[in-house]
Amino acid sequence: MVKAGIIGATGYAGQELVRLLLGHREVEIAWYGSRSYVDEKFASVFGNYVKLVDDICKGDDLEQLAEEADVIFTATPQGYLAGILTESVLEKAKVIDLSADYRIKDVSKYEKWYGIEHKSPGLVAEAVYGLCEINRESIKKARLIANPGCYPTCSTLSIAPLAKRGWIDMDTLIIDAKSGTSGAGRGAKVQNLFCEVNENIKAYGVASHRHTPEIEDQLSYISGKEVVINFTPHLIPMNRGILVTAYAKVVGEHSADELKQAYNEDYEDEYFVRVLEGTTPPETKWVEGSNYVDVNIKYDPRTNRVIMMGAMDNITKGAAGQAVQNMNLMFGFDEQEGLRLVPMVP
Repeated sequence: MVKAGIIGATGYAGQELVRLLLGHREVEIAWYGSRSYVDEKFASVFGNYVKLVDDICKGDDLEQLAEEADVIFTATPQGYLAGILTESVLEKAKVIDLSADYRIKDVSKYEKWYGIEHKSPGLVAEAVYGLCEINRESIKKARLIANPGCYPTCSTLSIAPLAKRGWIDMDTLIIDAKSGTSGAGRGAKVQNLFCEVNENIKAYGVASHRHTPEIEDQLSYISGKEVVINFTPHLIPMNRGILVTAYAKVVGEHSADELKQAYNEDYEDEYFVRVLEGTTPPETKWVEGSNYVDVNIKYDPRTNRVIMMGAMDNITKGAAGQAVQNMNLMFGFDEQEGLRLVPMVP
């Protein structure tokens, strides 16, 4: 059995990791790390684990954890892992980081968008961006995984087939996205109180959201040209889910069927990406609690634009599920192990 440790186990993404790993046949959780709940029972923080998890929360001693675990998941704030990760840790355990610390290869860009100094820039080049459907072979050989952000995952997978082929004008690309409130984390914030969020929808991080450079970087790698986008996220009064709607001008003469076939070809063998039939728009309720991403497109000949759509669970495929998928690849497990989750309805 592979032994796993989680730092940040009492956040939303951390407890989702627990949920998934408890159902994994090849993994045993050896460390429930939480700076806020040291020496408290994990099940007292999340009551859904009563009689399922009897362990006590430990601290965040990464060096000690590396002695006890084969793989370490860090579901921690930006800057945390970069400040403590060392070569000695990576020599003992594989690390999958759910923060943005190693996602952006240009350290100065990371520091500009996140407003913090990167404390371990020497490890950035080694880190593999863990979008499994794009970087599968590199992930298999990695010691350090930069688990992608939720918005970048859904955006990139919704757009990649056409960006890769050069069939859309990347200079015209606009991404409109919406997320449930769990994406803001478990910390108490006035703007996320029930009375602030309920019966309301609002844009936030307009022209300044920190996932923007991550999306731009990935689409630049895929398209082979520098990509600059308008990305606008919105907060929706629901617990989980992300919906992406992206728009771009079509380059060249391509029929609606030809555009759709690009998705069918690219995702034919991808278990976790479901290309919907016809022009059926993806819906968040059909992916809730699962590791699936539903995608589809609609070509508008009147404007010569294609509308690219994607839906997924921000905590599962957008965080913990993708992290487990990365772990499966790194250790040679069946990629679907622990992740064959039927979406929850209602």
